[in-house]
Amino acid sequence: MSLPDRRSFLKAALGGAAGLSLPWLRAPAVAAAEHATPLAATPLGENLTQVSGLGGNVVVLAGPESLLLVDGGLAERCGDLLGFLGKTYPGRRVQHLFNTHWHWEHTGANERLARQGARIIAHENTKLWLGADVYIDWQDRSYLPRPREAWPTETFYDSGKLSFGNEEVVYGYLPRAHTDGDIYVLFPRANVLIAGCVLSVGSYPILDYTTGGWIGGMVDAARTLLKLCNSETRIVPGVGPVQTHADLQAEHDMLASMKDRLISLMKKGYGIDDWVAEPPTREFDAKWGDPKQFLVNAYHGLWGHVRELGGIV
Repeated sequence: MSLPDRRSFLKAALGGAAGLSLPWLRAPAVAAAEHATPLAATPLGENLTQVSGLGGNVVVLAGPESLLLVDGGLAERCGDLLGFLGKTYPGRRVQHLFNTHWHWEHTGANERLARQGARIIAHENTKLWLGADVYIDWQDRSYLPRPREAWPTETFYDSGKLSFGNEEVVYGYLPRAHTDGDIYVLFPRANVLIAGCVLSVGSYPILDYTTGGWIGGMVDAARTLLKLCNSETRIVPGVGPVQTHADLQAEHDMLASMKDRLISLMKKGYGIDDWVAEPPTREFDAKWGDPKQFLVNAYHGLWGHVRELGGIV
């Protein structure tokens, strides 16, 4: 089966996708409501807090004189974030900001915090995407390069760690999963793991194949994260409430099952039209919701790895 033209196919296959509750596919009224969402703070341990309501989760580690953040939410909510930080931690500036990946609902505070002297840490690929003119074909949307001051100031390829206050901060790369620049951030002392959008809550994970994500990488990433935590670990997803080891295990098992199933279907000649007409996800839909976006993106991501999978073409 030959690949159809991506733009025309996606418009037909996704149909009413603009009405779905997805991070980037927001109608103006939905976006306005999101920007009015009140912030909520969830304690994660001594000096560690999750802040929600900013478009994406932000995690704050408070040191004696400064702050460390993981992700920064939407640019439109940056003023609200800074207001919360100033009220909750008066006199303490943001010293470190981690970007778990390049998507704008997680990197929106980069410019303003960089101007205030924050050190922005991310995988090298996140820096590359923030500095690029990116067309995301499954959204039919272009993203212009962000200003240079929004780019990470320190990048890595594998893993690293630093000390901040009384906490050791461990971080590492999750190759080609949600994107090709995903990272985790682990606070071992607090037993808190930041998974970014590798972990999804209430909807199927987004496989952003345009910037390197695919289902095989998501399976590997979930397996890596499982090895970093235990039954007591609190896991912070990119969006949504704190999750558990069991939640992460459920996503891993779903992704592993779907990867094998979708590869088998492709080898038998079934294509995306067949998947959308008769979704092969039925036993998972009650938990994860509408599978259409997931299946379309999984299909294109699998085609990007077709040679290594073998037996499809």
